[in-house]
Amino acid sequence: MRILVVGTADTKGDELAYLRTAIVEAGAVAIVVDVGVGAPTYAVDIQRGQVAAGCPATVVEGRDRGAAVAAMGEAFQSFLAEFRAFDAILGIGGGGGTSIVTRGMRTLPIGLPKMMVSTLASGDVGPYVDVSDIVMMSSITDLAGLNSVSRMVLRNAAFAIVGMTAAPAPRDDGKASIGLTMFGVTTPCVTRVIEKLRDRYDCLVFHATGTGGRAMEKLADSDKLAGVIDVTTTEVCDHLLGGVLSAGPDRLGAIARRRLPYVGSVGALDMVNFWAPESVPEKFRRRNLYAHNPQVTLMRTTADECREIGAWIAEKLNACDGPLRFLIPEKGISAPDTVGGPFFDPDADAALFDALESGLRETSERRLIRLPLRINDPQFRTRWSIASSKSPSRRDGQGSAL
Repeated sequence: MRILVVGTADTKGDELAYLRTAIVEAGAVAIVVDVGVGAPTYAVDIQRGQVAAGCPATVVEGRDRGAAVAAMGEAFQSFLAEFRAFDAILGIGGGGGTSIVTRGMRTLPIGLPKMMVSTLASGDVGPYVDVSDIVMMSSITDLAGLNSVSRMVLRNAAFAIVGMTAAPAPRDDGKASIGLTMFGVTTPCVTRVIEKLRDRYDCLVFHATGTGGRAMEKLADSDKLAGVIDVTTTEVCDHLLGGVLSAGPDRLGAIARRRLPYVGSVGALDMVNFWAPESVPEKFRRRNLYAHNPQVTLMRTTADECREIGAWIAEKLNACDGPLRFLIPEKGISAPDTVGGPFFDPDADAALFDALESGLRETSERRLIRLPLRINDPQFRTRWSIASSKSPSRRDGQGSAL
């Protein structure tokens, strides 16, 4: 077992030396990497010059520490793209070191053990972890020399990363994995789809909260998915209209890049997400708002907004060359979008459907199918299936399979 131990050897030399000893004691080999921007105080296995080979020395060693840290982070990311002779990675750092090391960690495959011991681990770690599986561990004290507390923390980290590496997850059952997107208001639909497919596929469900969509697409880009059942495309609403659960502008990008078999729908495109009522921007305060729970407030999308959303999705789908079906449940696109429900608005729905239909360029591989059903109707599940490879078989044109 080869553990990559990464830190800034100009300020964390004692800690890196201690980790090397602990990892060897735990039964693994430590490969120490310096990502510092100053002269190292500890002899490492991979020097900062090797990591930063593609960066000008004037940037990495310049007086502007912020620019140097950013350059080294980019260099470490590039370094890891080429250097894969390790089984796990353990990083240590304060603000600069955490930024550098986690930037590289985020590019590594999901499942490869990654741990970051950081002075920042008890705060908002979203920018450092993003949609990866990095384990953040608080250093408790600052990493400014060894002490009784830091020795305990670092030793625990060393043995933990070796344990992760020594006991990997068992091999899967051979089923192809498919990604599915779900929200509370589309749960009945997705649950039925899973029941229909779980005997044949490994069903990976992603909560459509921004990070969920990005995590699914990262797996798609990593060739971990055989296809996607995108019931709940609601993250697009938040991206276009300023909600808090956006997956960003690259939503659906991986589907196009990987040419994945794709079945999509309009789940929860009737809503934009905000936090508690007081967090809703002033310009939206007079809109149709619905308290999903005390922490989340939903805003109904208007007809004009639905046209914008439909056109955006259609443009993204037009870039997808793999087998694609997009299903429109004409009677309701979420639990609140039903007769008598707080978001029932046939005109807004019609604007969404028309924009999708007029914007989508249909081909033999790319088709839109309208169905006189609600998204959570039991009958809707019979319209969902997906191919298990990038060369799926074709069936009839009724939307039952790609």
